[in-house]
Amino acid sequence: MKEVDLSIHQDTPPPRRPRDYAWLNGKLIAGAALLLAVLLFVLLGRLFWDVTLARVASCPLNLPPVGFDAPGPGFEPSQSAHPLGTESSGRDMLALLITGTPNSLLIGIIAAAIGIVVGTMLGMTAGFLGGWVDAVIRICSDAVITIPSLAVLIVISSYVSEIDIKSMGLLLALFAWPGATRVIRAQVLSLRERGYVQMARLSGASTPEILICELLPNLLPFLAATFTASVSGNILAATGLEALGLGPSRVPTLGMTIFYAIRGAAILRGMWWWWGLPILMLMIIFIGLFLIAIGLDELVNPRLRSGGDA
Repeated sequence: MKEVDLSIHQDTPPPRRPRDYAWLNGKLIAGAALLLAVLLFVLLGRLFWDVTLARVASCPLNLPPVGFDAPGPGFEPSQSAHPLGTESSGRDMLALLITGTPNSLLIGIIAAAIGIVVGTMLGMTAGFLGGWVDAVIRICSDAVITIPSLAVLIVISSYVSEIDIKSMGLLLALFAWPGATRVIRAQVLSLRERGYVQMARLSGASTPEILICELLPNLLPFLAATFTASVSGNILAATGLEALGLGPSRVPTLGMTIFYAIRGAAILRGMWWWWGLPILMLMIIFIGLFLIAIGLDELVNPRLRSGGDA
């Protein structure tokens, strides 16, 4: 019998499969890069720029950004001391972006975090226990989803004497939990029939132990994707309220900057930088969060990967 020389294959590593590169997701990397750029802009801006220029009457009025001509009479020439221009209240736009961006992000993170915690507890309880508990939680979450949240938030915000970052996040959290509850409940309904859950039951583990030790670790990717999408949705809701003048008045945010631009007739006066720069920053944040959510969704759903390896 002819001998086959296998020596050339002894030091050859096995080929990598597409699932081995699952974390090298292009959308996830691009979204993380955009958010990292925003965070670096905020951190470096606080180090190298005077953020006190975000206060009223701290700068000349109505200066356009460097390199742009004044759009009409009553405007002063642009100055290098204010590269992104100023607005009608004498606030530097660069300082407003540096201080307002983290405040807008913080509102979304607070609301999303509370919504995820409440939604996870309710969703895991409903999906694992089933029965009347599942029916009650499902009916409550479906009922809250049908409520026009923006209209309710407008009414509540109009009756609150003073709104700050934390209270704004708490208001948005009132409507942030139903979506997370439905997503987690659907996942738990499929996970509770897995073999490791059945083995935990046979071994005498209690319901809290199964939920925390067995199910919760497998839900972390879904929680991350849901949290990212919730942050984006809550920032959008906060911006909508702030654009109506129902946001924090003592601290700058991107939405309140847009509100003051609308109130100051910035569009009619040709002051595009007053409303355009905050909108541009919001677009970068939304695109980054959207790409991260899509990338995480592809990681936990192999069928969505471009390689098709399930």
